[in-house]
Amino acid sequence: MNLDKEYDNTGRVPEAAEIFQQWQRDASAYRAREGARLDIAYGEHERQKTDIFGSTKDDKKPLIVFIHGGYWRMLGRETFSHMARGLNERGFGVLVPSYQLCPAATIADIITDLRLLCAWVWREYERKLVVCGHSAGGHLAACMVATNWAEYDLPDDLVDAGLGISGLYDLRPLLPFRLNETFGLDEASARQNSPLLWPSPSGKRFEAWVGGDESAEYIRQSDTIAACWTGAGTPTSSVKVPNKNHFTVIGELTEADSNMTKMVANLARAK
Repeated sequence: MNLDKEYDNTGRVPEAAEIFQQWQRDASAYRAREGARLDIAYGEHERQKTDIFGSTKDDKKPLIVFIHGGYWRMLGRETFSHMARGLNERGFGVLVPSYQLCPAATIADIITDLRLLCAWVWREYERKLVVCGHSAGGHLAACMVATNWAEYDLPDDLVDAGLGISGLYDLRPLLPFRLNETFGLDEASARQNSPLLWPSPSGKRFEAWVGGDESAEYIRQSDTIAACWTGAGTPTSSVKVPNKNHFTVIGELTEADSNMTKMVANLARAK
């Protein structure tokens, strides 16, 4: 198997550039909507900022965090604001954060950024979280579910449910991938930053969704975490979304009545 080809999403989707441009247009329009709170710092780094859509201090429902992808090396919250639309229409507040990027930061640093965000939300709002993320963001969503929050003097169930979309849960196959010159992974760091290899978060809930038209490796990643975590006491489903590729699959979150949006809402209601 050619792993370089399996993990080259832009190479597999010729219209990727056009999709990114449409995301930017849709996100810019959504950021301009009334009530959007933009560029809120959750840390000291210039990229440690989040936008919040559709929530107030008086709202006590769990908050949803959408974590963007970009192979830990590109993009930011400003391109994904509209991913809040479907859940906003269902009455949930959504945070869309940015985080530090490789190669200036390591993947371990980025995991720390998202933990910092979750801790900040608890201090500011005392609200539980459901995390969902796409691609590298799916990896980060799984990391948040698998984090032992008690070690950070936070409620153990601060993040007890999440949904990864086209996620990367075992980083070891990326070692020979051409972009690893940006990630800087070696065998030890690939293991340390792979949520699949962490203690399974028993008693929590995770969903691993992936486009039905994605590469065999991306589908395998979702199938593997579903099998391993379910067997260890973390109910996890692997769901293939028909006729969707690595980039079109997250369009489901812009629709209030899509199966994906309904699933995230159900995870939040169960908290």
